[in-house]
Amino acid sequence: MFMVDILMSLIFFILLIIFI
Repeated sequence: MFMVDILMSLIFFILLIIFI
């Protein structure tokens, strides 16, 4: 569960950086 949460957070952060 923790790995999935970290992975989702990382993907969200990458998308945010790409979007900005």
